Amino acid sequence: MSETSVSQAAIYRARPTLRLGGQADARASELLLAMKMEESEGGMSRLELRLSNWASTTNGGAEIAFDAGSKMKLGAQIEVYAGDESEPREIFRGKITALEADYKTGVPPELSVLAEDALQQARLARRSKVYTQQSPADIVRAVAGDLGLTPVITGLSSPTATWVQYNESDLAFLRRLLSRFDADLQISGTELQVSPRGDVKRGAIELTLFSQLARARVCADLSEQATAVSVRGWNPADGAAVKAEISSGAHIGPGTGKTGASLLKDAFGDRPENIGHFAVASDAEATALAQAAFDQRARRFLRVQGTAEGNAKLRVGCHVSLSGLGVQYDNTYYVVGATHLYDQRLGYRTDFVGECAYLGGS
Repeated sequence: MSETSVSQAAIYRARPTLRLGGQADARASELLLAMKMEESEGGMSRLELRLSNWASTTNGGAEIAFDAGSKMKLGAQIEVYAGDESEPREIFRGKITALEADYKTGVPPELSVLAEDALQQARLARRSKVYTQQSPADIVRAVAGDLGLTPVITGLSSPTATWVQYNESDLAFLRRLLSRFDADLQISGTELQVSPRGDVKRGAIELTLFSQLARARVCADLSEQATAVSVRGWNPADGAAVKAEISSGAHIGPGTGKTGASLLKDAFGDRPENIGHFAVASDAEATALAQAAFDQRARRFLRVQGTAEGNAKLRVGCHVSLSGLGVQYDNTYYVVGATHLYDQRLGYRTDFVGECAYLGGS
């Protein structure tokens, strides 16, 4: 297969469009000078807009575009749609957290707008709380309910245990908890989507170097790889030692080729790693933790930083297949970070970071 065009039209307009309070805002969209939307694993997208703050009026005059009484105000809901204007896709939904007005002699005034998605509520306050006899999925549902979000959860129904949130924000607590089970969280509209990394696939895209893929930098790094990961603990109920060791991946993402662990063993011999900073009280818990740690390392073996033609489908969790990089690096990568950029000089483009556990041609 080959890459699919981002638009079916011979000439298309890829200028982002804005909605304020749930309604399209033509003035804001036309006065947009630049946009930067960043998202990454662990949730919470960030938006920065730069707009001209000077607008013509119907009587031939001019005025400050976003003054008192404007919909562009602190706390207002803002949505950004990108891609072909005839079929735009939402890439951000959140609330405005900061406004900055900039005035200079000889040029129209400008307004910078900063916003964060719905997880902004989850990072504001620290708290301490005990969750007794609950699964990770139960905790996600409880936090989502407090935030007014709809939880969409895959798996994570075990183990059932007591979990402590200690002087942490809800966002920091969820990230710490889900990392233990190799799971990710993202906001999509009003949904809090949580699932193990191996179950995440938010679309698939193919990109070819010097076509839609303008730039790529790939690094295969053995320094953080391990041939095996072990976890030890103690079961107070049985009075027995707990131990688990994992030497192969279970959920290491898309792609084909030879893994970093096998290449490490060939080049340097066995390089095991022991996880000693987590408490575990059962063999099942130790095995799950060791597997998660091994998989996290394995996935980060091959990392690509790329710039593509602006594509609203290129999001965290997407599987992107790259070609034109050579036998070793042509592969399918899992996108762990995406930055959607727009300005009036370079237009719309998307920077991304992808991970792959395999090196081809080995």
